[in-house]
Amino acid sequence: MQPLEGIESGPSRPRLWDRHASPISILILGGILLAAWLGVTGGQPSPPKTVDFGDARLTVKTPMTIRNGEFFETDITLIAKVPIEDAVIAVSPALWRDMTVNTMIPAAAEESVEDGRFHFAYGRLDAGDSLHVKIDGQINPPLFAGTEGEIAVFDGDRRIGAMPLRIKVRP
Repeated sequence: MQPLEGIESGPSRPRLWDRHASPISILILGGILLAAWLGVTGGQPSPPKTVDFGDARLTVKTPMTIRNGEFFETDITLIAKVPIEDAVIAVSPALWRDMTVNTMIPAAAEESVEDGRFHFAYGRLDAGDSLHVKIDGQINPPLFAGTEGEIAVFDGDRRIGAMPLRIKVRP
């Protein structure tokens, strides 16, 4: 029997990938899985950052890379090395841009906005005392690429020191 005009017969010997998934799709899927496993897209535990200011030591544990829309937790620990009359944790608004802060435990005795920062006053800390604050929040959809700012420690109006933070936000 003669083949129809314009129709050619296929290869006499099929290639390996003719009946299976393309190796390109497997490589792309493998690359995505490898990037997620390495933490490129967030979701990995972040190590705590600690700064010693002399009068106090500040430790902050928060995600450094997070995906848009995710809930997150920030733990702040302040340890007084000398007596602090009024321990104040101040957060720059740029750090919390396009984030929703759901809870802050314990609640501050006083909250205010001073010097363009959110100030949370917790009262007196004696030398050796510690203050642990837990903040729960969520990344809002408009936030893309990330945000940066600082968390500062004050004794009343006297600035003890500040820790700069940068949070990367992935889609």
